[in-house]
Amino acid sequence: MEQFKKITVEDRVILAKYVNMRKHRACDYSVGNLVLWADIYNTQFAVANDMLFIKFMNGGKNYFAFPMGNGDLKQSFKWIFEYCEEQNIEFNMSVIETDMFADIEKIYPGKYQVSYIRNNADYVYKTEDLKNLAGKKYHGKKNHVNKFLKTNKDWSYERISEENTEECIEMVKEWCLENECCTDQSKADEMCAVIKGLRNRQKLSLLGGIIRIAERIVALTMGEKLGDDMFVIHFEKAFADINGAYPMINHQFIIHELSDYIYVNREEDLGVEGLRKSKESYRPIFMVEKGIIS
Repeated sequence: MEQFKKITVEDRVILAKYVNMRKHRACDYSVGNLVLWADIYNTQFAVANDMLFIKFMNGGKNYFAFPMGNGDLKQSFKWIFEYCEEQNIEFNMSVIETDMFADIEKIYPGKYQVSYIRNNADYVYKTEDLKNLAGKKYHGKKNHVNKFLKTNKDWSYERISEENTEECIEMVKEWCLENECCTDQSKADEMCAVIKGLRNRQKLSLLGGIIRIAERIVALTMGEKLGDDMFVIHFEKAFADINGAYPMINHQFIIHELSDYIYVNREEDLGVEGLRKSKESYRPIFMVEKGIIS
């Protein structure tokens, strides 16, 4: 059978070819996410019968993503079953969007159940809502932005570019030290992914922005296009001692860069209480459910 190989930056073209054959709402099916987190999740891919197969590790278990391409879906599932038998591994499938499960039901009616994990659901917002921050529900966010503007007269926004990439990397390393990444594996993993994204920004078609105060970078964000109408924010970092830096980079990035998109996907909260509170405070218009089938 076709062998799986580790995903690298150089695989971006073939990944995009197959991933873009289907409309996705889940951040996990963006090419940037697949490449940037490949080292952490040992994400691998294979192409067989004009279908893309993705395999990754999570919590010590092997998982397959939904197969994508122009081939026959039922044959693709049989291909995965045969691979599992050949490799003597358990069949597990994760990151299943609701329309994917509907397709599975068509070929295997009643055979599988899907469990949607709340911690893994992506938060999706209307771009215009985050741009305008209008109305009572965004009163607090607007106050944070206004306080930042009042406190910091010498601030500026700029797009991440070749000229400021090394500064961005130094900012991320400083953030990492302040947030004790060396004692938190999940933070350390994320920092590796952020730096990998900054170094490969152009190859992966990533778009990012920064906020400076007196020439110092104090906030950074970066993401990519996900379909025709959605942009997904992969990373957002700011120094905790700069009041309003997080709302400010979110607001300015949307104003300057995302006017062509209807939706902004700010990914999942992973069950982290503070992160959940923050993401909910921006008032998502819908959640992207991602399930595990059994």
